[in-house]
Amino acid sequence: MKLQFTKMQGLGNDFVVIDAVRQPIAMTPQLAARLGDRRFGVGADQILIVEKSETAGVDFRYRIFNNDGSEVEQCGNGARCFVRYVIDHGLTDKTEIRVETKSGLITPRVVEGGLVTVDMGVPVFEPARIPFQSNTDAVEQPLQVGADTVSITAVSMGNPHAVQVVADVDTAAVETQGPVIESHPRFPARVNAGFMQVVDAHTIRLRVYERGAGETLACGTGACAAVVAGIRRSLLQSPVRVQTRGGDLSIAWDGVGAPVMMTGPAVSVFEGEIDL
Repeated sequence: MKLQFTKMQGLGNDFVVIDAVRQPIAMTPQLAARLGDRRFGVGADQILIVEKSETAGVDFRYRIFNNDGSEVEQCGNGARCFVRYVIDHGLTDKTEIRVETKSGLITPRVVEGGLVTVDMGVPVFEPARIPFQSNTDAVEQPLQVGADTVSITAVSMGNPHAVQVVADVDTAAVETQGPVIESHPRFPARVNAGFMQVVDAHTIRLRVYERGAGETLACGTGACAAVVAGIRRSLLQSPVRVQTRGGDLSIAWDGVGAPVMMTGPAVSVFEGEIDL
């Protein structure tokens, strides 16, 4: 069986995008891991599946698999690539679409300059819904990481995030603390570990160790979570420029109960075919 795919990237966070509307594909964790493998497959941080939606008023269904085969709820950089893909491949003539994900509806739209803005929904702070084991919903929470105790803000952007403030992202303990936080027992569904350096009230630098993928060049939901955490901790003011190793995102949030708006690029790299 031969499978058509498109390689895309958003700030260096790279994806294999598969059209399951016009070609049959039964995605499994094993197949996702094979496609994501950078030596024996195509290579990507995540595999994105475009499917028809069975829900009235919704344009598409969006499924996301990490390169370890695990299916996850949300991916911000992937959402921007998703809308760029369905427009460029003639699956819709709309510039704004409604898309259902494992964590709910999102509404990405193409804006001036070819950038994509995504309504990422309202952030969740209740520990049980993140999920995060805690008897308080305090903005700052202590987390034991090996021999150290770090202060994190736990938030869900459709997927769980633990954001900590660091003095310098270049020297932050991403490689050592990232995998420990990712699989911390207080996060029963695992978690994305964010390391945020505040430059000024409207600018941060960010690195994210992603659940099931390791550190990526950029993480859209991680950028949203970091900005939300920074605003709640009175360190930031909306809008915020998020500088990642893959490039910049613009994040806007009007406060508790409001959705997070993310704007950034989405780029097609190449079209391909793999024999399964």
